[in-house]
Amino acid sequence: MDVNSTVFWVNGELVPAERATTSARDHGLVVGDGVFEAVKVVQGTPFALGRHLDRMTRSAAGMGLPGFDAERVRRAAEQVIDANRDLLVSDYDLLRITFTAGPGVLGSGRMAPEASTPTLVLGLTPGHDPDPQTGIVTVPYRRNEFGALTGLKTTSYGENVLALAAAHAVGAGEAVFANTQGRLCEGTGTNVFVVRDGQLCTPPLSAGCLAGITRALVLEWVGAQEVDLPYDVLDTAEELFLTSTARDVQPVVAVDGRPVGDGTPGPVTRAAQAAFAAGQARYPEP
Repeated sequence: MDVNSTVFWVNGELVPAERATTSARDHGLVVGDGVFEAVKVVQGTPFALGRHLDRMTRSAAGMGLPGFDAERVRRAAEQVIDANRDLLVSDYDLLRITFTAGPGVLGSGRMAPEASTPTLVLGLTPGHDPDPQTGIVTVPYRRNEFGALTGLKTTSYGENVLALAAAHAVGAGEAVFANTQGRLCEGTGTNVFVVRDGQLCTPPLSAGCLAGITRALVLEWVGAQEVDLPYDVLDTAEELFLTSTARDVQPVVAVDGRPVGDGTPGPVTRAAQAAFAAGQARYPEP
């Protein structure tokens, strides 16, 4: 699939990929002053769009970004999906929504709200199919559970880029962080679920992880304990899986090159995959 053949929605206008541009002074580009969401699209229908827009509203407010309008984004999503309808023929396309402070100064300071206009861009990645299973690596970096951006889905992803590159360099699909207390936190773009003593567990939001949409649905549809976990639980877990919009429920079969359990997806993980797939089929807007 040639992603350059897709149509984007940029500040109210549908444009081809080569014209989907913004200002060189856009604060999202200059200092990562923006928020975003990635939404799964199933055969042309977005999944859990309402939950994503609710989280994006919280992220924009947390960043102090004025002008975010969830209903405008919903209308833009409908328009860009319709414009790309012929390309959206799989069960796993991704809609990316990005909202930034708009053109500003070439530094951290923002212009006054009345002097700048926010930037809103929506684009699609057709045919995004996650791997059926993956390996993860641990990294020396730490998530700051007390940071100003904790719990917000912002465009400031430099740390994630470095950690994910380290994972890819050794053939793994994700890197997983501890927080400043040395407890399990999250992946670069995923939440982590652990099976220990037969019980499914995941770190609480207070550990510093993002309130993932897929995470929340697994908690509702499958059930799990939210509990602080030591980082080294990754070495002793009976089963592990990741959750995210871009992965659904993805089994983890190796940590730092060592197999998890017998190196295949376990029964709790398979049950979680089945429950999530069934819930998604029943409730496109859960």
